[in-house]
Amino acid sequence: NKALKDWKRHLLCGLYYGIVQHLPSSLMPLGNLARKARYWICVRLFARCGKKVNIESHAFFHSGRRISIGDYSGIGMNAHLSGPVTIGDNVMMGQDVVILAHNHKFSRTDIPMCLQGLQPERPVRIGNDVWIGARVVILAGVKVGDGAILGAGAVIARDVPAWAVVIGNPARIIRFRRTSQPLARREAIQSIDGGRLSVLSQKGH
Repeated sequence: NKALKDWKRHLLCGLYYGIVQHLPSSLMPLGNLARKARYWICVRLFARCGKKVNIESHAFFHSGRRISIGDYSGIGMNAHLSGPVTIGDNVMMGQDVVILAHNHKFSRTDIPMCLQGLQPERPVRIGNDVWIGARVVILAGVKVGDGAILGAGAVIARDVPAWAVVIGNPARIIRFRRTSQPLARREAIQSIDGGRLSVLSQKGH
């Protein structure tokens, strides 16, 4: 019944955040055992946890009930995932990544922002075969296409098209891993740069 399921989830969360989260990373001595222990718990906490998923040390994801992650993917060391997040297959994630599916309200100026509550959640969706570099921040509602690369330290506030390589804050496309028609490339860059084409795109690189 629901009460029993809730009790089991609380127990597993306590075990994860109290002990298993702090075990060595997968590259350290005894890291393989620590990796298996984290997987054993996360496969029971997440909405979906595919096969051979690597949850690195000190990853934080609240209760995990709204996290979905595909086969052969990973959540990096010290990552922080908040809200509904869907991660595809074969996704690599560096350390200190932040993925936020919500944000504070700030429209009113007569009361402090901390008293205005949260905006409605907007799920984050990450496609297959994506490489998320260290200290990337992905904001609410973003969709990352298959095969994209998010360079270290990038702040992703807009959708990233498939096969794009993006860097910077705000993130901008510097090239595509696959060639495409010039018009498609232009439209994709406009979508993430807010209509401002980069010099690289205009030169056709």
